[in-house]
Amino acid sequence: MTEPRPARSREQRKQDVLARLRQDDDAWVGTASRKGVPTLVPLSFSWDDDTGVLVICTRRTNPTAVNVTPAGPIRVTVGHTRDVVLIEGDARVVEGKDLPPALGDAFAAKLSWDPRRGSRWVFLLITPRTLRAWREENELPGRDLMADGVWLV
Repeated sequence: MTEPRPARSREQRKQDVLARLRQDDDAWVGTASRKGVPTLVPLSFSWDDDTGVLVICTRRTNPTAVNVTPAGPIRVTVGHTRDVVLIEGDARVVEGKDLPPALGDAFAAKLSWDPRRGSRWVFLLITPRTLRAWREENELPGRDLMADGVWLV
């Protein structure tokens, strides 16, 4: 068994989380139907530093969009099992024509794809309520970096 890396400070974890949100392209997105049927899918995303919102795009008929229409809870994870960013928040479905231009432009630039004009696509604007980050067991204490939509560090 390998020795875990030393635990990061909460301040360092927040910096690392923001770097991942800016640089990573894909996340696992979890929702549940009204009957409680879970859906977990990988989707591409962009992060907006100014608003603190994740922007995800999916087909309007996919369970992920249907489960949160017009708004609802969502869970998003970024990273792998030894460097987890776990976000729980509220998602709001937005048509491409109604997406703020700055968010759409950033999404298109980051992912080299602009689905705003396609009628089969919708955007999910995700406002984080809680955010946790950890690598190993030694980082479980203090893993809560955001609560009730407010950064704790």
